[in-house]
Amino acid sequence: MIDEPQTPPTTPVATPVPETDTVLARDQQRPQARDRRGNAAGKDDRRGRGRSRGGRNDERARSEFDQKVISLRRVARVVAGGRRFSFSAAVIAGDKKGRVGVGLGKGMDTALALDKAFRDAKRNMIKVALTDSRSIPHDVSAKYASATVALRPSPARGIVAGSSVRVVLELAGITDITAKLHSRSKNKLNNARAAVVALTRLRS
Repeated sequence: MIDEPQTPPTTPVATPVPETDTVLARDQQRPQARDRRGNAAGKDDRRGRGRSRGGRNDERARSEFDQKVISLRRVARVVAGGRRFSFSAAVIAGDKKGRVGVGLGKGMDTALALDKAFRDAKRNMIKVALTDSRSIPHDVSAKYASATVALRPSPARGIVAGSSVRVVLELAGITDITAKLHSRSKNKLNNARAAVVALTRLRS
């Protein structure tokens, strides 16, 4: 009987694990980052990162009218429980092409008051009879409350006016005109409305 030669036992040799596999295994064992609501925070799932802070303002179309605030004040009314405060705003709006208007608005905050005043100015907008040189055809004057204003065409002199009357003339698109306040009224709203009344009396 011939004995078969015995082969020595082989020792298992450890195969080296690639470094990339080790990194992947370690990353799989880590808990996935989550946001406040418990959702996984991935690049594709992040919400609001790509939006601009002024998204609503960018989407809203630009208005064709320019506006200027001439008065913004806090007012109060007395009720049974005390005083309640609100805001009053006066705004002049125009397209610098012959249309201009004055509006007044009140609200619990400044944004609401300004929005109401702008809408009121657009409702009360008038069309001004302008000449080819963007002036007025003749002299005109008007009185509103305690404010009295006189307008006179002045070629090649630009706008010579003060107070809120200048704002009305600029937003109406008038370039060569002289305005004079004949009253001592410091009320900007009354001065602006007197200028608007004077512009409505122009005849082309």
